[in-house]
Amino acid sequence: MSMYRQLWLAIILSTLLALLGSLLASTLSARNYLSEQLSIKNADNAAALALSLSQQEPDEVAIELAVSALFDSGHYELIRVTDPFGKIMVERLAPANQYDVPAWFARSLPIVSGPGRAQISNGWKQFGTIELVSHGRFAYRALWKSVWEMIAALAAAGAIGGALGSLVLGRLRKPLAAVIGQAQAITERRFVTIDEPQVPELRQLATAMNGTVTRLKAMFEDEAARLETMRREANCDPLTGLANRNSFMARLRADLADEESHGGALLLIRVANLVDINRGIGRESTDELLRRIGSVVGKAAGINPDGMGARLNGADYALLLPGEDAPGVVAGNILEALICEGEAFVGEGPTAQIGYGRYPRGLDAGAVLAQVDAALAAAEAEGSNTIHEARFIADEEAPKSGDEWARLIRRALDQRWVRLISFPVADLNGRLIHRECPLRLMLDEHGEWLPAGRFLPMAERLRLTPQIDLTAVSLGLDQLAADPGIPGLAINLSASSIQDEQFRRQLLERLHRQPAAASRLWLEVAEAGVLNHFDAFRNIVGALKGTGCRLGIEHFGRHFSQIGLLHDLGLDYIKVDASFVRGLGDDGSNRTFLQGLSIIAHGIDLTVIAEGVVSEAELKALIDVGFDGATGPAIKDPAS
Repeated sequence: MSMYRQLWLAIILSTLLALLGSLLASTLSARNYLSEQLSIKNADNAAALALSLSQQEPDEVAIELAVSALFDSGHYELIRVTDPFGKIMVERLAPANQYDVPAWFARSLPIVSGPGRAQISNGWKQFGTIELVSHGRFAYRALWKSVWEMIAALAAAGAIGGALGSLVLGRLRKPLAAVIGQAQAITERRFVTIDEPQVPELRQLATAMNGTVTRLKAMFEDEAARLETMRREANCDPLTGLANRNSFMARLRADLADEESHGGALLLIRVANLVDINRGIGRESTDELLRRIGSVVGKAAGINPDGMGARLNGADYALLLPGEDAPGVVAGNILEALICEGEAFVGEGPTAQIGYGRYPRGLDAGAVLAQVDAALAAAEAEGSNTIHEARFIADEEAPKSGDEWARLIRRALDQRWVRLISFPVADLNGRLIHRECPLRLMLDEHGEWLPAGRFLPMAERLRLTPQIDLTAVSLGLDQLAADPGIPGLAINLSASSIQDEQFRRQLLERLHRQPAAASRLWLEVAEAGVLNHFDAFRNIVGALKGTGCRLGIEHFGRHFSQIGLLHDLGLDYIKVDASFVRGLGDDGSNRTFLQGLSIIAHGIDLTVIAEGVVSEAELKALIDVGFDGATGPAIKDPAS
């Protein structure tokens, strides 16, 4: 039984006991009062009757007439006259138990009164003794009415007391529930503070709990800040703050291999004549020029949600823009900004040359870099502020317009030309955790199955991702229901979908229709989408908590400095971006960062999974840094 119900029961029982005690005490007091009053009345009436008869020179006939007349009034139970020798001269006795109240009431509360006695005299001679008892029905009737009035009054008092008790308990219940919720949140590794209640005892408890939470949050934030510093030292250029070469190459390889990638743009930027500039204006001024160029590159990267700027070496910068459709415009804007920034340092001489190209998914990173580098060399050969484009093979079979894309995607969804493919996600002992299931789609009945990277960018633009994500979730639930042996399926949700109220409602409906399958469903959103639409993500996490499905973030770590936002969400897992894992077996630059990330994630009860593991060396290194699982080409499917 809950404490609230126990308090309610205690209030009800104590109130009932108090009311019953008050009723009993009042009833007994009233009965005693009536008994005393009847005794006094008996004595007074007997004396008055005796005096009246003594003044009339009494005889037996006169006494009998007087007694009969008085008894017939109905106010007496007994009138008896005896002579001096004890012989009854006249006696009138009323029938027993005629009290106008329930018999049980009269039996339970008998009103006993002493009879009144007086002497009847004839001059100085005693004529007889009169004994008189008043009828009790009037007293019982008064007592019965008094009891009901007291019951009504005490019931009203009890109702008022109950209402006041309810108010008091309600005042206690809300802060108590807040304290309980805070304690539960701590057990779930969520650090939340609450307003301090007015109740002194609960205020002391809430103050202590808030202090504990504040210290835990401070420790969490300090550890996160330390790890962010380590991440920057391992992955960033110390002069400009941009990514270093190793980090950039890992990101480029990860984007080219990513199932959801749809290609993007790569820009290489070279500072013109850096050696001569350094000789002419000195090291400090040259460093300032390089920092300003880095700032321009960083701002350009920040416009793209997944963009990355890097300094590859002394004079070379790179800009990775996944999904960018107009890299030429970006290159032109960057060159103008660089010329403006460099004017004070290089005068009328050239500031920079840029080579760029739009690459498709699936190419080798070295090939992409070589072609864009060739375009940069061509620009540098001109000796001025120049831009050159590297040409990659375009997909000639892709739809050319947004309307055509919309028609084909809608038709594919209507015709169910969709399917899930599956990649294993296993723990580091090789046991299957779940299957990662990206969606494939055909634009016509006999066409090829397109990876998500081919159609999702246009679907995002056309706002079709909610329908696509609902289709993927439905396929996943059906597959889980059909095969109870699958430990779980992971479905990716796009950031634009989680902002859609209708999508959230329909998603909940589907999960509630198949609760057994929903308990084995894993739903994940990319880190960039989470941070760009954090309130919408928080709402959907809260809404999905009661469905049993697990919730997580993929491509985690690129914005690690904002990990503090996640401590009170109650997520289940994170998938660390492949760019941090790539080369981990050979290059230990990210090892300490990943080890710390694992510790802090486990501290808030998150399962940590690595993405894009390509070698046994990386897999072994993940064991050392404390990860729970991995996915990628190196993970063998336990079913095969």
